[in-house]
Amino acid sequence: MTEAPAERAAYDPHAVQDRWLPVWDRLDLYRAGRHQGAPKKYVLDMFPYPSGDLHMGHAEAYGLCDVLARYWMRRGFDVMHPIGWDSFGLPAENAAIKRDEHPATYTYANIETQAASFRRYAISFDWSRRLHTSDPEYYRWTQWLFLRFRERGLAYRKSSAVNWCPKDQTVLANEQVVQGACERCGTQVTKRELTQWFFKVTDYADRLLDDMEQLRDTWPPRVLKMQENWIGRSQGAHVDFSVGRTDEEGTVGDTTVTVFTTRPDTLYGATFFVVAADAPLALELCAPDRRAALEAYRDEVRKLSDIDRQATDREKTGVDLGVTALNPVTGEQIPVYAADYVLADYGTGAIMAVPAHDQRDLDFARAFGLPVRVVVDTGGEDPGATGVATAGDGVLVNSGPYDGLAKDEAIAKVVADLESRGGGKGAINYRLRDWLLSRQRFWGAPIPIVHCDACGEVAVPDDQLPVELPDLRGAALKPAGTSPLGAAEDWVATTCPSCGGAATRDTDTMDTFVDSSWYFLRFCSPGYTEGPFDPEAVRAWMPVAQYVGGVEHAILHLLYARFFTKVLHDMGMLDVVEPFAALMNQGQVINGGQAMSKSKPESMVDLGDQLATFGVDAVRLTMVFAGPPEDDIDWADVSPSGSVKYLARVARLAEDVAQLAPSDRRDEAVDRAVARSVDEVTRLVEAQRLNVAVARLMELTNALRKATDLPEPGVASLRDGVEALAVMLGCFVPYTAEEVWSRLGHDVEAGESVHDTAWPHADPALLVLESVTCVVQVQGKVRDRLEVAPGISEDELRALALASDGVVKALDGREVRIVVVRAPKLVNVVPA
Repeated sequence: MTEAPAERAAYDPHAVQDRWLPVWDRLDLYRAGRHQGAPKKYVLDMFPYPSGDLHMGHAEAYGLCDVLARYWMRRGFDVMHPIGWDSFGLPAENAAIKRDEHPATYTYANIETQAASFRRYAISFDWSRRLHTSDPEYYRWTQWLFLRFRERGLAYRKSSAVNWCPKDQTVLANEQVVQGACERCGTQVTKRELTQWFFKVTDYADRLLDDMEQLRDTWPPRVLKMQENWIGRSQGAHVDFSVGRTDEEGTVGDTTVTVFTTRPDTLYGATFFVVAADAPLALELCAPDRRAALEAYRDEVRKLSDIDRQATDREKTGVDLGVTALNPVTGEQIPVYAADYVLADYGTGAIMAVPAHDQRDLDFARAFGLPVRVVVDTGGEDPGATGVATAGDGVLVNSGPYDGLAKDEAIAKVVADLESRGGGKGAINYRLRDWLLSRQRFWGAPIPIVHCDACGEVAVPDDQLPVELPDLRGAALKPAGTSPLGAAEDWVATTCPSCGGAATRDTDTMDTFVDSSWYFLRFCSPGYTEGPFDPEAVRAWMPVAQYVGGVEHAILHLLYARFFTKVLHDMGMLDVVEPFAALMNQGQVINGGQAMSKSKPESMVDLGDQLATFGVDAVRLTMVFAGPPEDDIDWADVSPSGSVKYLARVARLAEDVAQLAPSDRRDEAVDRAVARSVDEVTRLVEAQRLNVAVARLMELTNALRKATDLPEPGVASLRDGVEALAVMLGCFVPYTAEEVWSRLGHDVEAGESVHDTAWPHADPALLVLESVTCVVQVQGKVRDRLEVAPGISEDELRALALASDGVVKALDGREVRIVVVRAPKLVNVVPA
C-alpha cells in the first residue's frame, strides 16, 4: 500500500464546526421546495418553549428527528423540516414580573439563544419557515380560528370551577398550585366559579377514538391507550332515581336524578346514592336541616384537587343529605349522601353506589355503616367481611328475576325492562370533558369577543384582527383581584362592533394548547395572508409524515391537535382527518439513574459544557448510539469521548484513502461489505433502529480500515466505500461527514455538499452470498466450521457435518442419537 503521510490533518471537532456551518448557511441546503417535482415528506419536531438555552433533552429529541429528516432528503424526497417557538405562556409572565419588563423581552431573547444553539447543533431546519406563536401575525389566525369554531357552536361560555388564591385574589393555573397552595404566596387554594370559554371537543369524542385505527401501526401503542383512556368511552345505561326532598317551607316533592352506570345488572346491589359534594345538585337535594353541614363540607372539598379526591387510599368522607332515593328495580328507599370521591363533571355528577362490587363505594359504606349486598357471584369472598370489593364478571344472585343470568345477558334484560317502564335507557358515556381554554393571564392570545349590554357577546370582525395585547410590564402583570387584562381599563373599554355602543373586551386569553393545535399547518405557508394557511400548500404537505416528541404530550397536545384537524376537515379546509401519520416518542436523558432537575444540581448535565468538551457530532452520535430512541439514556453510562475517537478514526481513514495512488483496482470483499452495510443501514433507519444502524457503520469503518492497510488495496472500492460511509454518516454526524467528503476531494464550497448527495445504492448482485460459514457442534461445543452454499439442503449439510474431521474425532466411534440441522448456519450432533 502507499504509505500515508507522516503528518495527517488533525481532527478538531470545533474547527470542523466553524469551517462548515457558514458554508451550509450560504448554500441554504435545507429549504423545502429546492427539489421541484420530488415527492414531498413533512418531518416535524414538537416545537420548543423558549425557557432558556437548549438542554440535554432537546439534544436527544431534535437529534433523532434530524437523522430521519436528513435520511429522507438523501432518499430523494423534498423534505420540509421547519422550526418555530411555542412562545406564549406563564413562565415568561412570571419572569417579566420579577424583572420589571414585558414578557416579550424574556421570550424573544430566549428564542434567539435557542436559535443560535440549534444552528450550532446542525439541525437541518428550513429557517425560512420560522414562526412564533406570540407574534401578532400568528395569533391573528389563532383568533380567527376561535371565531370559526364559535360560529359552528364549538366555542361557548359556561360557569366552571377554577383554582382561586384568596390572598392574591387571582385565578391560578393547575401548574401554579403546589400541594394545594399558591406557588406565589403559599396560601391555601380554594375553588371559585367563573364564566369561562370552552371548546366542545366532546362532539368529536367518537371520531377521536375511532380514527385511532388509522394510527395503530405507526403510533406507539401506549400513546393510543392513554388517549383511549382519556376519552373513556363506556357502554352502559342511564337510570332514573326518584329523590324525595323537603324544601324550607316543608313542601315535599320528588326530583328525578339520572345516573350513568356501566353495570345496570348490579342495581339490586345499590344500597345508597352519592352526589358530588360540589355539584349544584347537592344543594338542590339537601334537606334544610343538613344544609349547614353540607356548606361546611363543600368548603373543605374546594381545597382538594380532583386527583386528591379520587385517590384510592384516602379516607372516605361525606354528608348525609337527609333525603332518600327510590331504587327503580327494588323499590327500596336508599339514603343520599354528598361525598368528595364523586366528581361533578363525570356523568351527571351522581352515582348509584354498589359497595359489594366497587372498592370506593365499599370503603364509603364501611365508613358510614351502610349495607353491603352481593349481587354478582364472582367466586370471591364476601366483601362485607373482607373489605375487598369483588369486581368482575359472574352470575347474578340476590337480584330477583335476574338471578342466574351472566353479565351481558343481565345487562341487556335490565336495560330492556328499564326502557319498557320508562325508568332508564341504554347509553354511552365519556370520561372526556370539553376543553377549558380560558386563562386569566396576560401572555397569551386575547379572546376576540366584545361584551355589550345591548347585544351580548359580539365577535370582533375579521378585519379588526388581531386583537393585540396592550403594553403591560412588571408590576402591571401582578394579580390584583382581576386578571392583568381586566385591570387594563383603557384596553378593556371599547365599542360594540354591532351597535356602536359602549362595550368591554373579553379579558381572558387562550390556553397555549390552542396555539400548538394548528402550528404544523401554518408551517406549510407561514407568510400566507389570506387565511391561517394556504389550502394548496397544506394539501401538498399534510399529513406530517413523522412527528417526534416526548410522551408527556401523549394526551392533551396530541388530542387537541387531532380535534383541530377534524374540525378544519369538516369546514372544508383540510383533506386529512389525522395530522400526524407517524409518531416517535424519545426517552429521557437521565444522569446516574435519576431525572435531571434544577432542584438537584448533582443530577444536571449541561449541554453547553458537553458540546464545548466533545463537539456537536460526538454528542449527537452518543445520543443515537446509546440505545433505541424510545429508551431513556443515562448519561453516566455513555461515552462521548469514545465517540470523539471514532470520528477521528473516520477522518483519518478518509485522508489515508485520499492519499492512495489513483487506481481502478477493485476489491470484491470490500464491495460486498459496503453493499451489505448500505442495505442493512437503509433497512435499520427505515425501522428507526438508529442505534443499530450506527453499529453497522462502525463495523463498515473497521472493514474499510483493514482493507486500506492491505499491501495492495483495492483503491477504487475503498474510495467508493468511504464515500458511501460519509453519505450515511451525514445523517448522524453532519460536520464530520462534510469534513470527510471534503478530504476525499469534493468542492463543498462550490455546492458539492455531502448533504446534497443521494443515498448510496446497494448492488443486489453483491448481496448474494457465494458461501456462508456453518458452525458444527457436538453436544453444544464447536468442533468444526464449514464453508457451504447458502442454499444447501438439510440432508446435504447433515452428511457434510457427520463426515467432517472435527465431528469424527469428537464422536470417537460413538453412535449418533440425533442431529439438529439449521441450514445453512448450524449443525448440532448429539451422541447416544
